[in-house]
Amino acid sequence: MIIKNGKLVLRDGVVKKDVLVRDGKIAMIAENIVGDDEIFDAKGMHVFPGLIDMHVHLREPGFEKKETIESGCKAAVKGGFTQVCCMPNTNPVADNKIIIGYIKERAKEVNLCKVNPIGAISKGEKGEEMAGIGGMKKAGAVALSDDGVSVKNSRLMYLAMEYAKGFGLKCLCHCEDKDLVDGGVVNEGLSATIAGLKGSPRAAEDCVIARDIALAESLDAPVHICHVSTYSGVRIIRDAKKAGVKVTAETCPHYFSVTDEIVRNYDTNTKVNPPIREEIDRQAIIEGLKDGTLDCIVTDHAPHHADDKNVEYNLAAFGISGIETSFGFAIKYLYETGVLTLPEIADKMSYNPAQILGLDGGEIAVGKAADFTIANIDETWTVDSSKFVSKGKNTPFNGYELKGVVKCTIVDGDIKYRA
Repeated sequence: MIIKNGKLVLRDGVVKKDVLVRDGKIAMIAENIVGDDEIFDAKGMHVFPGLIDMHVHLREPGFEKKETIESGCKAAVKGGFTQVCCMPNTNPVADNKIIIGYIKERAKEVNLCKVNPIGAISKGEKGEEMAGIGGMKKAGAVALSDDGVSVKNSRLMYLAMEYAKGFGLKCLCHCEDKDLVDGGVVNEGLSATIAGLKGSPRAAEDCVIARDIALAESLDAPVHICHVSTYSGVRIIRDAKKAGVKVTAETCPHYFSVTDEIVRNYDTNTKVNPPIREEIDRQAIIEGLKDGTLDCIVTDHAPHHADDKNVEYNLAAFGISGIETSFGFAIKYLYETGVLTLPEIADKMSYNPAQILGLDGGEIAVGKAADFTIANIDETWTVDSSKFVSKGKNTPFNGYELKGVVKCTIVDGDIKYRA
């Protein structure tokens, strides 16, 4: 294949060049490539390195009512993602080589985007006993996390980081002190008071961010902080980076685009963990993305069946189905506003995730995997969850006008999605 006439989003800028793809790899980047290969005309479009979402929930095995590997991968390629990394809170939990192997094999059968499983830190995500890290690594796990719950036992977390380091893996930390949350379902603040909903303080997130950074520093081990939502959490991570701690961090579109005022209408689709917070937090998240404190934009794609959301707010499941809207949010709220350039967005959504997890991809360069996200960044569109291909229609953003439409997703040189 030759991709012609597109504007390539490279790490050092945007250039108008052609790309030659051979055997699933990028073989050449040049001004005007000629040949009798299949031509993909990308005129008027930007060619991004294939987007990588390092934090999704595919729900299989065990919760196929919410999502399957197939439906999740279909949603991923529609959203422009060529690789996803799926969290282990399945049923049974992905805490062993058998479940990790199953996810890898099922993804091969589906044959859409690349699926990289994340193994659990503890058996059953119970925080009591370490899972079999070596076996999971051998079976294809790219990282470790008890996502959905924090590892409460600091000694266990310390040992897990130590073992993970030995196997060349990182712990991805869901930072939440359950005792401090104390049943809170939204951010503690004015909106919680107005809505009459129990609030969760920032400190519930910040305490565990600080603990996990302290453990990583003492071990000289890398650590990754998941879905950062607080201004104080951004500050803690920034200070740790300045001190030389090997910490990386991510955030999600709902933390840089809206505030907790949206919970006042009791739409259970606004219920997410950690909660959407206030304007001071939103601005800090944006600043953290701008100055490099926050390395990645992830979706934390958490699809749910309608039954999980069509209940009272306190009883509803946490999570937003976000893999089909993430790119549009990044273009509208970060690129259009001048916060990030296109290469910087590509870094946050492709290069940095690849670097953090040691994945092939993340940039358009000769010899790299031929993974591309081809998009018209000037086209506007309106979110309509009824058109989601994910089983999860749970989004609070129906009716939102976004910018940037994915036109084609190419994985290893093969077109997996075309608008």
